[in-house]
Amino acid sequence: MDLFVANMAPVMFASLIVFLLLGFPVAFALAANGMVFGLIGVELGLFNWSLFQALPLRVFGIMANDTLLAIPFFTFMGLILERSGMAEDLLDTIGQLFGSMPGGLAIAVVAVGAMLAATTGVVSASVISMGLISLPIMLRYGYSRRLATGVIAASGTLSQIIPPSLVLIVLADQLGRSVGDMYRGAMLPGFFLMAAYIIYVLLLALLRPKDVPPIPLEHRSYADARGRTGARSLVVLLLISLSAAYVLDEYIIDPNGPIDEKVVIGILLVGGVAFALALLNKWLKLGLLSRLAERVTFVMIPPLALIFLVLGTIFLGIATPTEGGAMGAVGAILMAISRRRLSVDLLKQAMDTTAKLSCFVMFILIGSTIFSLTFRGVDGDLWVEHLLIDLPGGEYGFLVLVSVLVFVLAFFLDFFELAFIIVPLLGPVADKMGIDLIWFGVLLAVNMQTSFMHPPFGFALFYLRSVAPKEDYVDKVTGDKIARVATGDIYWGSVPFICIQLIMVAIVLLFPGLVTHYKGGGTPVDPSTVSIDMQDAYGMDASPFDGAGDAVPVFK
Repeated sequence: MDLFVANMAPVMFASLIVFLLLGFPVAFALAANGMVFGLIGVELGLFNWSLFQALPLRVFGIMANDTLLAIPFFTFMGLILERSGMAEDLLDTIGQLFGSMPGGLAIAVVAVGAMLAATTGVVSASVISMGLISLPIMLRYGYSRRLATGVIAASGTLSQIIPPSLVLIVLADQLGRSVGDMYRGAMLPGFFLMAAYIIYVLLLALLRPKDVPPIPLEHRSYADARGRTGARSLVVLLLISLSAAYVLDEYIIDPNGPIDEKVVIGILLVGGVAFALALLNKWLKLGLLSRLAERVTFVMIPPLALIFLVLGTIFLGIATPTEGGAMGAVGAILMAISRRRLSVDLLKQAMDTTAKLSCFVMFILIGSTIFSLTFRGVDGDLWVEHLLIDLPGGEYGFLVLVSVLVFVLAFFLDFFELAFIIVPLLGPVADKMGIDLIWFGVLLAVNMQTSFMHPPFGFALFYLRSVAPKEDYVDKVTGDKIARVATGDIYWGSVPFICIQLIMVAIVLLFPGLVTHYKGGGTPVDPSTVSIDMQDAYGMDASPFDGAGDAVPVFK
């Protein structure tokens, strides 16, 4: 019994892992574990019943947390945009834009996946949408099954890291840090990861062009008889917009501001100028732009503007993440109305899915609160701290071990389980070691992204398997017989992208400046130059301890 009491924390943690592996629902496994071991702890005298008096206050604290309101807002925004046909329009447009080059469709999938990631914030919605829309097209034109499935699954998981992401909201809440700072820190790693996927596709196009053929000329909607798409007028429009934005940014963008603010405001300026010029050309019937240029402008810029408008207001401090999410939800509804695609059924579906996801998150969070209350009561936090704080290699030794641990646990646990079970245990240790928690959170987010890609338990692979053709079928456009997609193709297709994600984990670990740039833009203060003089209310110098007058602190 003494041995059990001395090791109650590791026993409690091990029993939780066992319950999860047996398939018990996460929220109830967490809550039941916390309650059962809490009763055992009271009987053994480790703590008394007063510990559980804090439980109602903790639960009500979760319900009153304004930051978590951003989750239903961003989810609703993404679902409205995705189910109103935005994904299909974007894929068709970008596919036509890059369709003439080998790998063009795969590049389009990555680009649309990144935009869906920034709107939906939900991996299941992104992967299923891309699987239904893009997989039949890629198979129709002879793409390698492994590449097609891998690029769809990987692009869908970008919603883990590209703001405004639900994952980053949860991590910021669990680590006790600002959601805006977490968004800022994650922007560059997210864009670099998207660029890494595109570079991989381009390398395949050079080395194995048969795996990534271009779209045949007869299937390019905006091409003329010579195969020209009119992309030249799009380039001219972009150059004019960049020039105008460059002039405007002298008056709008703070040259000393953080890089993420400059990027967001710069993209908004370029997009706004391009949209205004295209709209003017259409209204005046000038005929200066090709059909492709008009299509790209009117299809891509509105959702991009909404995304970066939300991020811009958060980064500039104009709105909180919750207010930004509410603005995004209203903007999504207005965009759906403008396209005449908003219906009662679409609203019902979006609200139903949003409510389910929000309840899912809240129940897991309440269960993890019950678990962590008891776990801290049996000194579990001290047990974890003693295990990790004296590792060889100091800070980097800890980060490497945590990265390996999260990577292995991601085979069996999904993101929410990792975020609500592992992060509250690791966060305080990282904080005590002086590690920047925003950097730590982004590192975990990039690492947790692999949890959706791991064979054989990756959820992105399950989502893709559910929509990929299980039997041979006849293509409706070409009339050709298309072979089914095997489960092995999906698993093997994910491996190169898992390797890319692991390389990005190493890059974030070795170059923390990719994340910690969020601190830029402020005026640094040297604590050694701060002095506090005590004066009395009559202007005479006085000590706060000598009783001479009313001491008033004067900061210099």
